[in-house]
Amino acid sequence: MALAPSTPVLSTPNPVLSVEALVEAVLAGEHGPLPSELVATSVFWIHHGTRLAGGDTTYLNQYVLVRLGGSFGGCAFEAGEIDPSVCRDSSGTPLDVLLREAPRPLRIAALDAYLSEVRPHRVAGESGEAEPVTLPSGAPEVRAKARDAAIAGLLDIEQGATVGLIGVVNPLVAAIRERGGEPLPCDFNLKATQWGDPVTADMHEVLDRAEAVVATGMTLSNGSFDTVLERCRSRGIPLIVYAQTGSAVARAFLGSGVTALSAEPFPFSQFSAEETALYRYRTVGGA
Repeated sequence: MALAPSTPVLSTPNPVLSVEALVEAVLAGEHGPLPSELVATSVFWIHHGTRLAGGDTTYLNQYVLVRLGGSFGGCAFEAGEIDPSVCRDSSGTPLDVLLREAPRPLRIAALDAYLSEVRPHRVAGESGEAEPVTLPSGAPEVRAKARDAAIAGLLDIEQGATVGLIGVVNPLVAAIRERGGEPLPCDFNLKATQWGDPVTADMHEVLDRAEAVVATGMTLSNGSFDTVLERCRSRGIPLIVYAQTGSAVARAFLGSGVTALSAEPFPFSQFSAEETALYRYRTVGGA
C-alpha cells in the first residue's frame, strides 16, 4: 500500500499479538507507570442517538469513559452490557483492578485512558508521529462527512478494490466509494446501508474476500479485534482502524497488523459542534 506523503510514517515496533497480551504488558509496567499506582478518578456512562439529515438510520450508541489524570479513555458497548451504576461503583478504583476485573468495555476504556495518558495523541501530533486533522465546526452532517473523508484518505487502493467495512457508518460507505473502492459492509446492528447495499453479520465472509479492511474500534469492545487483526496479518492485507473506542489501544498495534489508524480522542465529533482534532497514523511495511 503506497503512503500518502503528507502523513507521518511510523517504523514497526515490537509486535503486539493480542489485546490480552497488551493488558498484561501494561500491568507489568512495560508501557509506563504501574497501573496499581494509578486511580480512575471518574467513570462516565453515556447514551445517545443520532439520525443524520437525509438518512433513515438512527444510530444508538452507549459509551463508558474513564478519566485518568489529563486523559480520557473511551469504549462503546452494546445496549444492556453496562448500566449507569458503573459510575458509582468504579469511580476512584485503582486502575489495575479495572484492567483485571471490570467488564470488557470498561477494561478497554481503562486501558485506553492509560495509554492516552502515557502518550497523548496531541503530543504525537506535535512530534510528527501522527498527522492532526481538524474537523470543522458545524452541523453533525458536516463533521461526520469530514471525519469519514479523513478515514477513507488512509486507503490507497486500486479502482474497484474490495474494502471490508467492519462496523458500518453510511458516510464512510460513501467515502470509500468516492476513492474507487467497493465496500463489503459488515455490522451486527444494520441490515442495509442508506443506499440499499446488504450488510452481512458474517465477519469471516468479509475478511476472506476483502483486499483491504477498515474496522471500527468497536471490535475492541466486542472481542472481535484479535480475529480481524490475525486474519489481515495472515493474508497480508492492509487493516485501517477508525477508532473513537480505544484509539490509543489500537495505536499499540501499528506495525503488528494495523497498517493505519484514524484516532479520535474524547470529546468525539458527535459531542461537539466546535472544531476538534483526530490523528492519522501510518506504518512502514504494510501488513
